Amino acid sequence: MLIELSIRHFAIIDELTVQFEKGLTVLTGETGAGKSIIIDAIGLLLGGRGSAEYVRHGEKRAEIEGLFIVEDDHPIITKAMEFGIDAQDSMFILRRNITSQGKSICRINGKLVTLAILREIGQALVDIHGQHEHQSLMQAEEHISMLDGFAFKKLGDTFKEYQTLFQQAQHLQKQVLSLSENEQELAQKVDLYQYQLEEIEQAGLKPEEDVQLMNERHKLAHSEKLYSLLQDSYLSLYGEGKGLDFINHAVSHLEEALSIDQELKDVFESVSNSYYLLEEAAYALRDRVEQIEFDPNRLEFIEGRLHEIQRLKRKYGETVDDILIYSSKVEEELDSIIHKDDRISKLQNELDGLWQDLLVEAKALSNIRKQAALELTNSIHEQLRSLYMEKTIFDVRVMEKPASKLSPVIDGKKVPFSQDGMDAVEFYLSTNPGEPMKPLSKVASGGEISRIMLAIKSIFSNEQGVTAVIFDEVDTGVSGRVAQAIAEKIHAISIGSQVLCITHLPQVAAMADSHLYIQKQEENDRVKTSVKALTTEEKINEIARMISGVEVTELTREHAKELLELAESLKQPA
Repeated sequence: MLIELSIRHFAIIDELTVQFEKGLTVLTGETGAGKSIIIDAIGLLLGGRGSAEYVRHGEKRAEIEGLFIVEDDHPIITKAMEFGIDAQDSMFILRRNITSQGKSICRINGKLVTLAILREIGQALVDIHGQHEHQSLMQAEEHISMLDGFAFKKLGDTFKEYQTLFQQAQHLQKQVLSLSENEQELAQKVDLYQYQLEEIEQAGLKPEEDVQLMNERHKLAHSEKLYSLLQDSYLSLYGEGKGLDFINHAVSHLEEALSIDQELKDVFESVSNSYYLLEEAAYALRDRVEQIEFDPNRLEFIEGRLHEIQRLKRKYGETVDDILIYSSKVEEELDSIIHKDDRISKLQNELDGLWQDLLVEAKALSNIRKQAALELTNSIHEQLRSLYMEKTIFDVRVMEKPASKLSPVIDGKKVPFSQDGMDAVEFYLSTNPGEPMKPLSKVASGGEISRIMLAIKSIFSNEQGVTAVIFDEVDTGVSGRVAQAIAEKIHAISIGSQVLCITHLPQVAAMADSHLYIQKQEENDRVKTSVKALTTEEKINEIARMISGVEVTELTREHAKELLELAESLKQPA
């Protein structure tokens, strides 16, 4: 569950810290007070898309931090360990900073993480439901992910195996299609590759030849200076009255001194060894001087060779080794094109085998989905009855997707494989007796959509293992006894867990275990949002305001008290 949320310099929030409890917490307040901004902040903390616009005007960064506690056996702990995140005491501290330039810095338990990791961890902790999910319910292409979310445990290994095979099949299919390109294009490729190979082969390149030639060019270009330096060094060491001559005299004198004082042995050996080392160095310098040649023809050849290599580099790679690697790749590609028929036949046989394996997994997925669709349909009917939609008939239909031109033919029939199988899922609805079933998006009203989504969330909250559920104005378009039913349903979800709910319904507010009032204030010519936990008396006044909409009267206060008393009785265990 979410224990504490801290927000600084975010939108109209200057600085705010809120503690949350188990059960149902409602957030109420006037329109524009900042209720949804708090939910937006939580969404960003869980990996939502950030923007510099969230940073409060005049500040350098917005800072959001949340403390979460999970059960000791929650799967997110294992997932965190895979990312190298320490999760001692089953606690998670998520932190996200957004700079005024729009850059994000994300941390989990003090460890810097990518936005993708923050999102993966965050989505396993909290499920946020807002108006955008109403829209997703109206989009048929989103329905398969909802069904899969319900059946994700049963889909498990079958789904993973299907996706692995599908990726392999896509890769092979791409190769086959590439080799089956237009003959004219392939002929042009053959001509181009043959020209490139011939050009590289004629150059007769050797590995690291460019590096060796540049080193040799450098020596040749400075050969006169090199000769002068080495010659002077040699003459300084060797010859009468030169360095070695003086050191030789020293050796002779030390040898005579050693006969008098044996303690000079180490000094004598050191000077003597130095003499022989320097003598060898002098001979090496002499030999090197004799090897130096002033060869302008060789230098001219090297310059021409390097120019030729540079011309090839502009076409085929930054180094000679890169050019040789490119040559090998082109040679393989050319061989593949020239022998493409054999290659296509081999790949196609391999691909046909993959399609057969994929069909087995796709059928298994379909069977699991069809069984899950029946279970989900029954569960939703049960939930809808408690939301005064007992006459509504809901149906989760699992159908085969339409095939595309790239769909393979297996046993004479095109099979529409895709990333998530060969199924299409759509929710159908009949809201009145005698009316035919139609796609949900064409028959459901706003209030019905709210109740259907709440029914789905009621089911999924038990399946997905999230530690908290957030409802952002899910009560749109409802009133009266339906509003009361929604209030009871939201509270039922919160039993033994945590639900945060932004609401405009007094019935929902009355069912709250804790009630937070969001208000906007002006201070030092700046607007800021604050949060206050309401006392029992303050709850009565706030619910009365929600009932009346304008002025709180004694009658609306009495009504508010009745709602709170009703809520308390409904929350008592049967």
